[in-house]
Amino acid sequence: MTETMNDYKDEIERSFRKVKEGDILEGTVIDVSDTAVTLDLKYYTQGVIKLDDFSSDPKFNIHRDVAIGDVVSATVISTDDGNGNILLSKKEATQVLAWDKLKEYLESGEYVDVKVSEAVKSGAVAFLEGIRGFIPASKLDLNYVEEDKIPEYVGKTLKVKVITATEEGSKLVMSAREYLKEKADEKRSEMISNVQVGLVTEGVVESLQNYGAFVNLGNGLSGLVHISQISNTRIAHPSAVLKVGQKVKVKVTQIKDGKLSLSMKALEEIAATEITEEKIEFKSEGEATTSLADLLKKAGF
Repeated sequence: MTETMNDYKDEIERSFRKVKEGDILEGTVIDVSDTAVTLDLKYYTQGVIKLDDFSSDPKFNIHRDVAIGDVVSATVISTDDGNGNILLSKKEATQVLAWDKLKEYLESGEYVDVKVSEAVKSGAVAFLEGIRGFIPASKLDLNYVEEDKIPEYVGKTLKVKVITATEEGSKLVMSAREYLKEKADEKRSEMISNVQVGLVTEGVVESLQNYGAFVNLGNGLSGLVHISQISNTRIAHPSAVLKVGQKVKVKVTQIKDGKLSLSMKALEEIAATEITEEKIEFKSEGEATTSLADLLKKAGF
């Protein structure tokens, strides 16, 4: 097959295009040294990004984080670095391009992976699209993370959602809590789907409210015993007969919207000697479990 000038039309046009300061160019990494990265720009000359102009991340390592063949976008700082190359800055291009991407993440609500690089007062720092972002202590995990525990998250990769992205003032705030809550809810729903109305089991009172008592059935699964279901005797407050930490037997009376309704009252009518823990079967990978404890264990809790 005979090659013609048309076969190289795009490359020829690129090689003669006018490049000016402020332009964002895309190139392929062809060399990585201790102090700079060299790019093939498909132009008459190469592009050079000095180490200080590559990333704002204090943990950045030029040999670990850049590889030959990587495609990089960078802003033209100068059309001649003194050696005939185009001097570029990836940091500047990152600032220009990153905020558009961050706003996309904010609007879409998608989860992205970030690595925690630093613990600071009231939260942690992580970089996304090269921009320094903040994860509040209340958003690092399912529950608030105390300040002395925040350093334990440094180096961890978290799946986060962008909750604030304001270019003016460079305000980027992220949260890991939504993803963790979503996964916890999925596991809880899976467990609840295998619990049947009528199940009698044992739990521990974890909190008392005016309207009833929450009973922990183990491994994160809990339910509410409404005040009317605590005793056959009318009581003004659950504390009249219960205390936090007390072990109680309960019966599952309703499962609705992922919530368990429990009753102690239903068991009072049965003679104490006749109360035994009911058994349910839950098949998993060819095996059968017969107690709630085994059920929860098989569900991965």
